[in-house]
Amino acid sequence: MVEARSAVAQAREWHGIQKAQERLPIAEARKQLIDLVKAHQTLVLVGETGSGKSTQLPQFLHRAGLAEGKSIAVTQPRRVAAIAVARRVAQEMGVQLGAEVGYAVRFDDRSSAATRIKYLTDGMLVREALIDPTLSRYKIVVLDEAHERTLPTEILFGLMKQIQAQRKGGMKLIIMSATLDAAKFAHFFDGAKVIYLQGRQFSVDTMYVPEPVDSYLDAVLRTVLQIHVDEPEGDILAFLTGQEEIETLQRLIPERLPQLEGAESLGKLLVVPIYAALQPEQQAKVFEPTPAGMRKVILATNIAETSITVPGVRYVVDAGFVKARSYNARLQSDSLQVVPISKAQARQRSGRAGREAAGKAFRLYTEAAFLGLQAASAPEIQRVSLASLVLQLKQLGVADMTAFPFMDAPPKAALLRALELLLALGALDADGALSKPLGAQLVRLPLEPAFGKLLLSGGAMSCSEEALSVVSMTSTDPVFLNTRNKQEAATEMRKQFLSPLGDHITLLNVLTAYMKVPSGFPKNERGRWCGERLLNARSMRKALEILEKAVIESKNDLLLGVQVPLKSCENDMDPLQRAILSGLFMHAAILLPDNTYKVIASGQIVSIHPSSVLSGRKPRCIVFDEILRTTRNYARNVTVMEPSWLPEVVPAFFRKMESSGSL
Repeated sequence: MVEARSAVAQAREWHGIQKAQERLPIAEARKQLIDLVKAHQTLVLVGETGSGKSTQLPQFLHRAGLAEGKSIAVTQPRRVAAIAVARRVAQEMGVQLGAEVGYAVRFDDRSSAATRIKYLTDGMLVREALIDPTLSRYKIVVLDEAHERTLPTEILFGLMKQIQAQRKGGMKLIIMSATLDAAKFAHFFDGAKVIYLQGRQFSVDTMYVPEPVDSYLDAVLRTVLQIHVDEPEGDILAFLTGQEEIETLQRLIPERLPQLEGAESLGKLLVVPIYAALQPEQQAKVFEPTPAGMRKVILATNIAETSITVPGVRYVVDAGFVKARSYNARLQSDSLQVVPISKAQARQRSGRAGREAAGKAFRLYTEAAFLGLQAASAPEIQRVSLASLVLQLKQLGVADMTAFPFMDAPPKAALLRALELLLALGALDADGALSKPLGAQLVRLPLEPAFGKLLLSGGAMSCSEEALSVVSMTSTDPVFLNTRNKQEAATEMRKQFLSPLGDHITLLNVLTAYMKVPSGFPKNERGRWCGERLLNARSMRKALEILEKAVIESKNDLLLGVQVPLKSCENDMDPLQRAILSGLFMHAAILLPDNTYKVIASGQIVSIHPSSVLSGRKPRCIVFDEILRTTRNYARNVTVMEPSWLPEVVPAFFRKMESSGSL
């Protein structure tokens, strides 16, 4: 009887899935899309959010036999999206994930030789091209969410043009997005056919403020409360720039609600946050049904623009700003600043109000300000370090970076800095080609070149286990939770892991302690352990997954595909500190009399970030992951170094600095 009921339940679920597929807007265009793919080598598909393009189009092409016995690759900019969409498609097709439908993201591959629809991050497809330059296993490549213009996507744009020319009609290419400059993409791909696909979108009334607001945070607060007073049922989605602002409003909204006129007759507000570093169980609250008699207020960063859909939202409050990184090639630093959004982002945000019913969008900026916004955000290639891009292009045989067909050319200064870094790391030889074995090893590692060098040096210095742990922890979101109302508790909890040698060793201590906790499923002992210590459980799980993936590969004497034996330095941290220096030496800095630090390579003045375990201390020499410029230049993830180690560990660079008087 149990099996019979299970079969009935499965049949109902399958029937529900089929009905949902039939209701998607793309279903009506199935035959037309198949015919267009047959007729054209390259298509640019502009499909509105909710049209079903990411899940349905690959299935249409697969069932129509257009892959001709090969596979269909579908890229996503984010690993979360690649995994989620692959799972959904496998469910819709009634197949096991990893068989006919699979995915591949960094440190996690659920695909096989039998996989015919493969979802993968754009970076993973670039890595496949490093091994198979013509991507011969794929008949169709779909570049989804192309408007995000990530660095790997930029490489793929140029690669696809070259591969299509080499394979002479042997590969179809589809560029997809909800918001992109179709004409620009069509021109880049030699007059590609452009098609538009309508989405499931209800009308959205857009309102602007009559004049600029003094404080967008205060304006968001007032607007949320006014919607609650004036508007009928429906949840509210408010876009803010970061965790600190979200936590501020999460506290202020419940405080101000009782002060409203007639507050006793109004329903209650359920305020829930969502941002990338939030614990998974807290993120899940956003998607739970709103309790009867309440209205939900979701306070979100730009993660809610395209990556997720929150049911029940009828009202959007858009502050008009986003926190964005940009890279200064001259100063070799990242800045993290609050900047205006683009028009494309504004439209994406407003559209969130019309997914299930007619809604309203309240833009807290003037209409003139909207018209003055950039059409789209600057592509990553114009605002990030290009060392990884240059390394991959060198492996692909591109000798002259300026000759590669970029959609938008990267800044020459950024290319020059990337070449300088790779030369200093030893990844390139004197002729600018990949060095052997180091350059060839670095390009195989799914890491930024500096961290790849750190890991390889760990092998050479007999501390590869510790180096791998450090790399795993720096490859995930921040692990320490710093909620405003638990600041003192978080600081106290951190003391049990704190190392006087700095943040990297502290992170190593955290992961070492975490691994000693029994997994305890289904009791979730590790999750409870993280909660008690104010650690991000999701970040810890991800770090451990990265570590375990590499350790599994090491059983064949390979560490992430590179010949590095796994060894431990036990309690002697000197080798690990030296390995960290060998990779991050461009961010070595010495103490100045005013207690700031001078970066030796660039001459920049930095301060240790307040979140560092070394904040308030004054080691003579440090090395760090990155510079973040907010109110000042801050060094993040800092480790203590002995000044005498600099010319010992990286002699070619620091002896040159000594001779020039820079050290």
